Amino acid sequence: MPATLTYPGVYIEEIPSGVRTITGVATSITAFVGWSARGDIDKATLVQSWSDFDRQFGSLDPRSKLSYSVYHFFNNGGQQAYIVRLVDDDAKVATINLKDGGTDVLRIDARSPGDWAKNYGVRTKRRVDDVTGATRFQLIVVFVPPNTMQEIIVESFDNLSMSSSDQRFVKQVIADESQLINVDILGTPANPPSDTPATLPKLTGPANLDGTVLKPNDPKFEMKMQSAGGSGGINLLDRVDIFNILCIPGETKDTEIQKVQKFCRDRRAFLIVDCDQGANFTTLQNGPLSTITGADSINAAFYFPWIKAPDPLKENRLEEFPPCGFVAGLYAKTDSTRGVWKAPAGIDASLTGASGLKFVLTDRENGELNIRAANCLRNFKVYGNVVWGARTMRGNNEIGSEWKYIPVRRMALFLEESLFRGTKWVVFEPNDEPLWAQIRLNIGAFMQNLFRQGAFQGRSPREAYLVKCDRETTTQNDINLGIVNIVVGFAPLKPAEFVVIKIQQLAGQVEA
Repeated sequence: MPATLTYPGVYIEEIPSGVRTITGVATSITAFVGWSARGDIDKATLVQSWSDFDRQFGSLDPRSKLSYSVYHFFNNGGQQAYIVRLVDDDAKVATINLKDGGTDVLRIDARSPGDWAKNYGVRTKRRVDDVTGATRFQLIVVFVPPNTMQEIIVESFDNLSMSSSDQRFVKQVIADESQLINVDILGTPANPPSDTPATLPKLTGPANLDGTVLKPNDPKFEMKMQSAGGSGGINLLDRVDIFNILCIPGETKDTEIQKVQKFCRDRRAFLIVDCDQGANFTTLQNGPLSTITGADSINAAFYFPWIKAPDPLKENRLEEFPPCGFVAGLYAKTDSTRGVWKAPAGIDASLTGASGLKFVLTDRENGELNIRAANCLRNFKVYGNVVWGARTMRGNNEIGSEWKYIPVRRMALFLEESLFRGTKWVVFEPNDEPLWAQIRLNIGAFMQNLFRQGAFQGRSPREAYLVKCDRETTTQNDINLGIVNIVVGFAPLKPAEFVVIKIQQLAGQVEA
C-alpha cells in the first residue's frame, strides 16, 4: 500500500518483482558409515579435509576400512563428508578423578569411547578471584604422544568455578567448548581440585577401551548400522541438513544393501555399493547382482573390483581397498568440473592413488558385466586405472529402466532437492493465477540457467525442459483441497556409452 496521500507531490512506492531465486543444492556431500578408533558416536560429524578427519577420528587405522575410504575420497577430489562412527557396546570411556586433598571432587571423562584417550591428561591450577575472593581454577587438557614424555597443550579453560550458579561453571563451560572431555561434579565440594603435581594425571580405564572392532558384513556391525532403536547408526544422517552420497566401505551383504537402498531413496541420496573383496568375473556373471536390483536400486550403483593402492602404514606396500571411497571422490570431482549431468566415468575419471586392480578385465568380460549393471574399473595402458561404467543398479538391459544411467538419476535427484527447497515460499500463498505465474517464472529461470550450462538435451529451451502450473494442472477441486500442482520436465543428457565408427571403402569416382 502507498503512503497516505496528504500533500501535493511525488510519492515513491516499491513493488515486489515476484522473483525468488532458486539455488541448486550441493550434489556430492558424502556420508561414510563404519568403525573407527575415536570420534563422536552420537551424531554425524562433518569433516572438510583429510586433516579434519585425522584430528577428529584419528588417522589411518589397519582395523578400519572407513579411515582408508575417507582418505581415498579426499585424494580423489572429495570436499565434504559426514562421518557416522559405529562402536560396539563393550567400548568404554577413559576417565580420571581429580581431588581436593584426599577427596574426589571432579570426574573427567573422555568425550567418546576408545583407547585414544589414554594419551591425554589433565592439569589444574587454582587462583583466588581478586574481586570476589572466590577460589577459581584453570583446567588444561594435555596430549602426550605415545612413548614420549612430551606434553602438548590442546585445550585450556580459565577462570572456572565449581558453583552451578556461576557463569563460568566448569561443567557447562566444558560441555560447550571442549571437543575431548566431559566433566561431572562429585558430591558438594567447597573447593576446586588441588594444583596438579609434577606427574601428569592421565585418563585411564580397562586394558581395551576400543572394545570389539566392528567389521562390515558382521551381524554386530549391521545391527549398529541399522540401529534397532531408529536413532543411531545411519539414522543419525536424518539430523544433517543434506547429504547426497552414502558409502558403507566393505559392506556387501544383500539383505543389508537392500535396506540401505531404501534408506537412500527415501532421502534423495545415492548409494555406492562395493563388490565383495573376493568377487571375480565368474561369480558376478552367475547372478548375485539380481538380489539387489529391486525398485529402490535406482538410487544405487555397483562397482567392481577392489583397488590395489599403497598403504602408508605398511611402508607403502600394496593392499586391497573397497572402491567406494575412490569413486565417491570422483563423483565430487566430476560434479565440480563438469556438472552432475556428466557421467563420472571415462578416460578423465582416473583413480588417484590406485596402483592397480585386483581383477583385470578384458573387453569381453567388461561387456558381459556392463549389461548386468556392474560398473567396472579398468586399467588401460595410456590412461591408467579408470572408472569404465555409468549405470545404476537398475541398468540391466533386460529391465529397460528410465533410470538406467547414473548421471540421469543424479540429475533428477538434484532437481528434486533443489525445487523442494526452493519452492517452500509457495506454502500458504493464495492459490490462484498470480501465484502460478510466479511459480512458472521462478522455476523457469532456474531451469533456463541449467540449460545454458548444458545440463539438458535440445537446441532450445522448448526442447530441453518444461514448467507447467495453471488451470490444467491445478483444478478447482485441488484448490479447494489446498493443493497446487507443478509439472517440471527435463530432457536428460545420456552418456555416449557405445561409440560406433562405420568405415567403408570409397570406389574410385567416375565422371559421368
